[in-house]
Amino acid sequence: MRKVFRRSTFVLMAVAAAAAALAAVLVAGATAGSSKHAAGGDVCVLFPDPATSIRWVHYDAPAMKSELKKAGVTSQIYNANNDAQKQKAQADQCLASGAKVIVEVAIDAGSAAAIERSAKAKGIPSIDYDRQTKGGVASIYVSFDGHQVGVLQGQGVVNGLKSNGKYSQHPVVAEVNGGSTDANSFLFKGGYDSVLKPLYAKGVLKKGPDQFVPQWNNQTAGTIFDQMLVKTGNKIDAVAVANDGMAGAVIASLKKHGLKPIPVTGQDATPQGFQNIISGWQTMTVWKDTRVLAKAAAKAAVQLIKGQKLTTTGSVANGSKREAAFIIPPVALYKSNWRKIYTSGFLKKSDICIGQFKKFC
Repeated sequence: MRKVFRRSTFVLMAVAAAAAALAAVLVAGATAGSSKHAAGGDVCVLFPDPATSIRWVHYDAPAMKSELKKAGVTSQIYNANNDAQKQKAQADQCLASGAKVIVEVAIDAGSAAAIERSAKAKGIPSIDYDRQTKGGVASIYVSFDGHQVGVLQGQGVVNGLKSNGKYSQHPVVAEVNGGSTDANSFLFKGGYDSVLKPLYAKGVLKKGPDQFVPQWNNQTAGTIFDQMLVKTGNKIDAVAVANDGMAGAVIASLKKHGLKPIPVTGQDATPQGFQNIISGWQTMTVWKDTRVLAKAAAKAAVQLIKGQKLTTTGSVANGSKREAAFIIPPVALYKSNWRKIYTSGFLKKSDICIGQFKKFC
């Protein structure tokens, strides 16, 4: 019995030693991995979410990665899944990892401004990317002309109503706006209202339901538009919709209620948006070439790292202060000129002309 016991003890001790050795290897590997991750990148890019628009994952992220690589700077690119606290944690991780510049798409002004102030306290500058952070301390705001985006959408509503012969019949126009925590939503709305409000005042158009969609959620937009149809007895003749994702939800609602196509605007130049345009369900989309935006943001990031003078197109108000800005003009695309999206190389024709939509190409 004593011999067996000794042999068993020896086996257990050998197993324990092997386990300890394995644990040491795993810890060493984890430490090496953490050390590698902690090295971080020169530029920390914080995108908001993958759901409200496909642009953040499919357009902006690849363009930013490419432009920063061409500029010879390293980067980390994060997506916060529309969670402001998660975005703050990602920013903290970047700062701890030695980031030299923060490029941020704000989820909400409060959390975004906190990120910028935290970075500035450590001597790290920030760039407002696409969305301006109200009350923030970013060195520059790089974006498209948000007001002009809305103007193009307002003109899209008018053009659509003239094309289908409803313009002279005092049509009812509804508005499905972006998220109320996003400063861009108010720029877009201000733009299309600058076109539509004078026509409401003159009685040319009738103002219908008008609502912001929390967090730009497409499903919520569909529910809201369902309620708009109920409220008006289906008497909505056109809709100013802030982006393609929500436009798709509005179109799905129209189909569900057995209604015919009406003028519907969009934004972001998505494959779904163009499929709705060429099939006659969406009037237009606003194309914001994110390749241009990414190039401008990458250039600004490098200039900040090197302490060089920023390239700007002017400045914009941010509260009582002025913020340096690089503003890019947007482009309206309709059924008449939608092919620009693939002749420009922004999208592939095959991204749009597939399945049931081939016949429209």
